[in-house]
Amino acid sequence: MTGSVVEARSPWQSFGLLAIGVFLSVLDLFIVTIAFPAIQHSFPSASLTDLSWILSAYAIVYASVLVPAGKVADIIGRKRVFLAGLLIFLVGSALCAAAYSVAFLIAARILQAVGGAALIPTSLGLILPLFPEEKRAVAIGLWAALAGVGAAAGPPIGGLLVEASWRWIFLINLPLGVFALIRIARTIPEIRDPERGRFPDLLGSLLLMLAIGSLTLGLVKGHDWNWDARSWGLFAIALVLFVLFAIRSARHPAPVVELHLLRPPPFALSALGSLLFFAAFAVLLLGNILFLTNVWHYSVTRAGFAFLPGPLTAALVAGGTSRVAARLGSARAGSAGGILFALSSLWYLTRLGDEPRYLADYFPGMLVGGMGVGLILPALTALAASTLPPARFATGIGVQTTFRQVGAAIGLAGFVALAGGGALTSKSDFDGSWLFMAIASAAAGLLLAPLFEPRGKPVTVE
Repeated sequence: MTGSVVEARSPWQSFGLLAIGVFLSVLDLFIVTIAFPAIQHSFPSASLTDLSWILSAYAIVYASVLVPAGKVADIIGRKRVFLAGLLIFLVGSALCAAAYSVAFLIAARILQAVGGAALIPTSLGLILPLFPEEKRAVAIGLWAALAGVGAAAGPPIGGLLVEASWRWIFLINLPLGVFALIRIARTIPEIRDPERGRFPDLLGSLLLMLAIGSLTLGLVKGHDWNWDARSWGLFAIALVLFVLFAIRSARHPAPVVELHLLRPPPFALSALGSLLFFAAFAVLLLGNILFLTNVWHYSVTRAGFAFLPGPLTAALVAGGTSRVAARLGSARAGSAGGILFALSSLWYLTRLGDEPRYLADYFPGMLVGGMGVGLILPALTALAASTLPPARFATGIGVQTTFRQVGAAIGLAGFVALAGGGALTSKSDFDGSWLFMAIASAAAGLLLAPLFEPRGKPVTVE
């Protein structure tokens, strides 16, 4: 802890302030989905492929900046990087609200992503040292719940704001963000890694960004290019770049991904599980909103509220996940969450039709899927954190969250590829997406099976 004078504050009060930044960062990753029809109306020449980059570019840059931001935070101060990230995020939000073209909006979203990526690893790195060891599992569970609820709450909140203008989905960040910026600067102490270390590998970050971008571009343009040599060439480039990134990470003294962090099975399997689950989760958030608006012809506001039972269920379940994990183990809780989410996806696939039947056909899927989200997200974070010493929280959680955002980028690109350039006006246009969600989320849950512990033995943070 370093120098400036701060007001005394309880850990939970500090958690609440930091939670504002986390919530806004994750909310903005997905709140744009509900505004797609309104944004397309403002820019009528934009296709689904064009608009998908508003989400995909955010996810790609977010994933590439997360770990470097965590490393810089460990060196120069987690509070300092958190505040800088929040300020950049707010500037990006203001520019998004002022966007006069899709290209400008994508560029502003990239700036938002740079700031938002700094908030995730630094927030947990600031939170956990404030709590005694026996309370860290609860703090991790609530922190992870913020991420899930922030992402899933985007549609209902966005639905209300879009009634005024889609630009309000970005303007709403400003008053909350400025309040958090001022209060955090005054009340939360600075924390650094006592060992400091080297600044992160910027070339490695660029390799990762280009690799994810090449893979995403090949997927979203595949239908337009008839899956010809251009798409396959981009897939080959992505593979080469991922290999170069891995080699670079193995040899650089301050890599983007410290490969030794991936050696403990809880960290490695939770990271890969995060990638798979968030690929499915991102498709849910975009695909189901488009289903409600395009197939069932719900208004934006009605679609947002139709989606609301999912995040509410996720919030309630996540709040009690620490008790479930204490009884069954985090791996069992997370595995059950992945399977439940897969079952909800199969429910959509087999029960939904072109005619609206919300209570009978859509509502049950929301409840079961929300339970799955509430179980798996805290479990994945707890399993990763269980292998990390306190001084590596920011960097380690940054690595794990990077896998989440890579998964989100791949999932969104996969959705566009499965849509195949169609109008998405019938239930059958979404069948491939729901099947993809079921397979990816079930695989995420099954990946955690090797980590099952004796009943009653909780996962603890060392």
